Amino acid sequence: MATQELPIQEEIAGQCVDAHGGAIGMPQLCPEWMGNQIFWLAVTLIVIFLILSKIALPRIAAILAERTGTITNDIAAAEDLKRKAVEAEDAFNKAMADAKAEASRIVAEAKAEIQADLDVEIAKADAEIAAKTAESEKAIAEIQEGAMEAVQTVAKDTAKEIVAAMGASADARSVTDAVNARMKG
Repeated sequence: MATQELPIQEEIAGQCVDAHGGAIGMPQLCPEWMGNQIFWLAVTLIVIFLILSKIALPRIAAILAERTGTITNDIAAAEDLKRKAVEAEDAFNKAMADAKAEASRIVAEAKAEIQADLDVEIAKADAEIAAKTAESEKAIAEIQEGAMEAVQTVAKDTAKEIVAAMGASADARSVTDAVNARMKG
């Protein structure tokens, strides 16, 4: 039986396989197997094409479409948020300007009110000062008048004493006339 199997193996082996079933050279380049390899290559490529076109590529296309939609929605949302931020900034700037104007108005009113109160108090103080000045001037005038009278009295007494010390006599009327004339200038 062993002799019968050998011719079958040699028949199967052909040019690409030796008698023991080992490959001679590179089996991929064996011309006897090229048809078979091309057939299986075509089948494999068709199966890969079908898998890619029916399963993988639609999934990839769906993912890309979803990403595109997400990106578009995110860009639209970002533009909307940017618009809202610009509106909020404009509203903030307007509110700040209004607040500054209101603060300036309040400060101006407070200054005017304080100035009015100050003017009233200054007028009161000026009136009090004027009254005190008038009283002081009156008192000074009285003091000056009293001083002048005292000076005249002292001058008259001194003049009488000097005239008496010199050994002369003078009447009170002539001494008073002389002192009054000298005091007037």
